[in-house]
Amino acid sequence: MRFSTRELVTMAVFGALWGALEISLGAVLKALHLPLSGALLATAGLTIALIARLFVPRVGATLFVGVVATILKLFSIGGVLIGPMIGILAEALLAEVVLSLAGRPRRPAFLLAGALGVAWTVVQPFVTGALLFGRDVLEIWLDLVGQATGLLGLPGSAAPLAAAAFAGLHLFLGAAGGWLAWQAGRQLSGRLASAPAVPKL
Repeated sequence: MRFSTRELVTMAVFGALWGALEISLGAVLKALHLPLSGALLATAGLTIALIARLFVPRVGATLFVGVVATILKLFSIGGVLIGPMIGILAEALLAEVVLSLAGRPRRPAFLLAGALGVAWTVVQPFVTGALLFGRDVLEIWLDLVGQATGLLGLPGSAAPLAAAAFAGLHLFLGAAGGWLAWQAGRQLSGRLASAPAVPKL
C-alpha cells in the first residue's frame, strides 16, 4: 500500500518523536535505575505511535513509525543497542497487528494495542536473552520474579502471583497509554481541523 507524501511526512515526524524519546528519556531512566522504566518508556513511545495512527489511519502506518524510531535509536549514546531496537519494532508490530485487524480506529483497539505492546517488555527477555545472549530461561524467570516481588513487596513464595500481577501492571500501563493516545489524538486532530486556513501569498 502506497502512502501519500503528506502521510509519509506525518509518520516520519511521529517516528522521530518516538526515537528522540527513546534516546533522551531512555538514557535518563537507565541512569536512574527506576522500576518499570522499560514499561514507562514503551508506554510513552506507543502513545506517540497510536496518535500517529489517528492521523494516518492506514495499514502499516504504526509499523512505519516504529521503524523510523528504531533507525533513530542507532544514534543512542553507547552504540547500537540490539535489545531496545528489537523492543521498539516488536511493540510497533504488535500494535500494528491489533489496529489492522480492528479496521478503522476504535478506542478498544487502541487500548488493546497499547496493552500488548507494553506487555512485550515482560516477554522480550525470554526471547532476546535466550536467543541472542545465551541466557538460561530459568535465570531470566528468576530475574523477573525478583523484580516483581521487590516491586510489589511480596515474598518469594508468591512468585506466580507476583509474576501475574507484574504482567497485569504492564498491561494496565499500556492500556492507559492507548486511552491517552485516543483522547489526545482526537482532540489534536479536531483542533487542527477547526484551525483557520493560512492565506496564500
